[in-house]
Amino acid sequence: MRLDTRVKLSAMMFLQYFVWGAWSVTMGTWLAETLHFSGSQIGLAYGTTALAAMISPFFVGMVADRFFATERILAALHLVGGAVLFFASTQTSFAPLYVVLLGYTLCYMPTLALTNSLSFHQMKDAGSEFPAIRVLGTIGWIVAGLAVGTLGIEASAAPMRLAAAGSIALGLFCFFLPHTPPQQTRRRMTWKDALGLDALKLLRDRSFAIFVLGSFLICIPLQFYYTFTNPFLNELHVTNAAGKMTMGQMSELFFMLVMPWFFRRLGVKTMMLVGMAAWATRYALFAMGNNGSLVAMLYAGILLHGVCYDFFFVTGQIYVDQKAPVELRAAAQGFIAFVTLGVGMLIGSWLSGAVVDAYQHRWDRIWLVPSAGAAAVLVLFAFFFRPAPQHSAAAAG
Repeated sequence: MRLDTRVKLSAMMFLQYFVWGAWSVTMGTWLAETLHFSGSQIGLAYGTTALAAMISPFFVGMVADRFFATERILAALHLVGGAVLFFASTQTSFAPLYVVLLGYTLCYMPTLALTNSLSFHQMKDAGSEFPAIRVLGTIGWIVAGLAVGTLGIEASAAPMRLAAAGSIALGLFCFFLPHTPPQQTRRRMTWKDALGLDALKLLRDRSFAIFVLGSFLICIPLQFYYTFTNPFLNELHVTNAAGKMTMGQMSELFFMLVMPWFFRRLGVKTMMLVGMAAWATRYALFAMGNNGSLVAMLYAGILLHGVCYDFFFVTGQIYVDQKAPVELRAAAQGFIAFVTLGVGMLIGSWLSGAVVDAYQHRWDRIWLVPSAGAAAVLVLFAFFFRPAPQHSAAAAG
């Protein structure tokens, strides 16, 4: 890959995740402390990303990839999205904000797949070239969190406006990205293709069915973290909460680098069990910690993010790639994304808000709910998930 192409793709990834990290981490604090939304309303607001994740495969697979150059559709989505996100930052009541935010996430979520596909199109060896490009996205998220936390703007609409500016900047930058023409295909894509429903035949395998069920169930307690960690830390008066939450992305970078070492020694099942155990432990630490003598528990819970994310999500993606035949791999990955990032996270968004309202911001009780939920899924997975020996062997090799 040419150096100028590498630089452009890296900058694209940096801005792509800077935008997401700037608005999503602290939105709950703004909605709770400034706009005085209920927990259920905050949960529903965060659920817009899950709804968009369920809809975006149709757009990416059936429209964007087939009729438009990728860099042009990325530019349009980010420019329109930036304007919509700025408009969202001016809303002060729930219903209008929810509608506008849903409109924004419908613009943003398709760009996650499109930035990946544009990058892959420019690469000769994606396995060796893509990680070095994608890591700039995590760095972008970290920079956004540090900026928002350092500026002390977490309880305001300013992070959303910062993200809107970043989105517009990225939209303009997309016009300078390498040209990536639409796919040339004579086959008409259907809604079954977009949702990866051809992968349903894999559910005949008991272990794969348990994997899908466990992945769906674990995503319900997972959404508690993404929706309410920043409001929780701010209610405890943790200084620079957004900045401290970036420790999670820093640990993600570290564990991504050492994952091959763990794979060789642990295999798929153990890796995923460790990831689930980390989620349960993280929430227990949040329940017991405070901003005094036990503040280290809060930091430990944040630092577990690398294990939580990499050992569960990344390992799961690898398992699907190993399990599915070549002709079904794309469908299987799309199906898992729909079930987890879509349906699972949507239910988790609603449930997390309902739990916060039910316990009236008693965080020592609230965090025990997702902790128990993750532990229950862990037990289910430990007893019933039995991947074929060749998958563990492949991971170990």
